[in-house]
Amino acid sequence: MWKFKRVSALALALALSISLTGCGGNTDSSGPGSSRSNGDATSGQSGGQPDLATASWDEIVETARGTTVTFYGWGGDENRNNWLNSDVADYVREKYDITLEVVGMNIEDILAKLAGEKEAGTESGSIDMIWINGENFYSAKENGLLYGPFTDQLPNMEAYIDLEDPETLNDFCMPIEGYEAPYAKAQLVMYHDSAVTSDPPASAQELLAFCQANPGKVTYPAPPDFTGSAFVRNIIYELCGWEQFQDMEADYDTVKAAIEPALDYLRELNPYLWNQGTTFPDASTTVDSMFADGELVMSISYAPYTVAIGIDQGTYAGTTQTFVFDNGTIGNTNYMAIAFDSPNKAGAMVVIDAILSAELQLSQYATLRELPVVTSDKLSTEEQAAFDQVDMGQGVLTQEELLSHRLPEMPADLVPVIEEIWLNEVVGQYNG
Repeated sequence: MWKFKRVSALALALALSISLTGCGGNTDSSGPGSSRSNGDATSGQSGGQPDLATASWDEIVETARGTTVTFYGWGGDENRNNWLNSDVADYVREKYDITLEVVGMNIEDILAKLAGEKEAGTESGSIDMIWINGENFYSAKENGLLYGPFTDQLPNMEAYIDLEDPETLNDFCMPIEGYEAPYAKAQLVMYHDSAVTSDPPASAQELLAFCQANPGKVTYPAPPDFTGSAFVRNIIYELCGWEQFQDMEADYDTVKAAIEPALDYLRELNPYLWNQGTTFPDASTTVDSMFADGELVMSISYAPYTVAIGIDQGTYAGTTQTFVFDNGTIGNTNYMAIAFDSPNKAGAMVVIDAILSAELQLSQYATLRELPVVTSDKLSTEEQAAFDQVDMGQGVLTQEELLSHRLPEMPADLVPVIEEIWLNEVVGQYNG
């Protein structure tokens, strides 16, 4: 299951002793694209190493051969840890003689570490690759904590990735500009036990009726929990549309006015929720445990194949079913980036390229049941057949059903504003 914790822009700014810029297309002269000493790929390499910006892919591979690459990211998913330490590590060792070292660390700690190194003028740190997306990418890129651009040098980007896909170009509406490569896709789903409740809600209004029919048996995690925050944004999309938010200014009053119909709805929903909406569980894992224990009749996840894994592990009943709203649910892509002071940028590029291969994307799809980032149009007949043969398990929607109901994310800088509004305007409040 994908898990991302955010570091606040304010905390990061304090650590860096510089200010964050907005997400409205404005650029600051101190941003990552303005100073090649801040990790720009056009900067030269020391110690006789080739300039990676002008080196051929063969030269980059030879530079990386025999080295160690560190991959930092949230380490709470043992299945993913095992996959990285086996399938991925074996692949890069056998093909490139690269040793992959996976380090579990929360993203706020990763960015705080990089911020400290940035302030100290560190040129060679300990982090090579980073698992990142959304507001974390926005903060890191704006403050020069990432190396790039580099993705246009990866052969598998050209070979397997749709380069015009909006999620290849933007992360939560933040232009990527070659500073991160896609890893896997996530999408918000909901699920219920069909033996307990029938006819799952296909819209926000049906969800209200569902909660009224099952009082105290539905809730969602309190933002800023990643899944809870996404659920609130999905309700906003349902009732306010999504297009207007793609270029909206991150101003409290502006955003609040735009989402008033959703705030009204969420307040109307509160009396029928667990604990009558006076409090909310602090994490999606808590909500999921309550569902598994029968305390709730519905749960939510950003991992679309959660139900299949839960049924396999005996956590959920075999009658558990995944569903989404007819109008769609929010999806995003998770990415891999390179630290601005990575001591092994060439090695990081080679490992990232390897994870983009059809072979490792298929392995991830089959082993972790994560939506792949490769596009079917670029797969060979044999590769596509291999993907088609993967059994994703019980109680889930097909990849085609998910992608046909996929909605884009909001700009990263709107997310904390919406979370603040939700806290002020929804928790413990009721219409009338």
